[in-house]
Amino acid sequence: MIVQDHPYFCDMPDDLRYLEPAELSKPFIEKTMIFILPDKLKDFRKNLWHVRKRENEEGAIYVPLFRARCILAEDPVPPGYSGPFSVYPFYSKVARNKRHYLDYYMLFILSGQSDQAKFRSLTEQIR
Repeated sequence: MIVQDHPYFCDMPDDLRYLEPAELSKPFIEKTMIFILPDKLKDFRKNLWHVRKRENEEGAIYVPLFRARCILAEDPVPPGYSGPFSVYPFYSKVARNKRHYLDYYMLFILSGQSDQAKFRSLTEQIR
């Protein structure tokens, strides 16, 4: 996978959770969702991004669309939200619009190799 202008990224850990509001909005449900990070990942709250696949002549490139809202597991649940729910199998489903399948992901986009190494070491400890 190639993320445009971002060589360092990681998938969401298995123990990530999310909250959803009573009324989901469209087209991006994720804009209203709040993701709950394990406390060990507190330094990565601003690194979770919603990315979309964009086809070009060289192949598939993923482009960051917007930053996800995140809280820590120790934070209180905001009013009007239900959950927490597991991100899996939610993100293992493929989205589809009227004509074709959509290719969207949530990724931790990191600023450098040292951040990527720190993130991977923390997520391996969590499992």
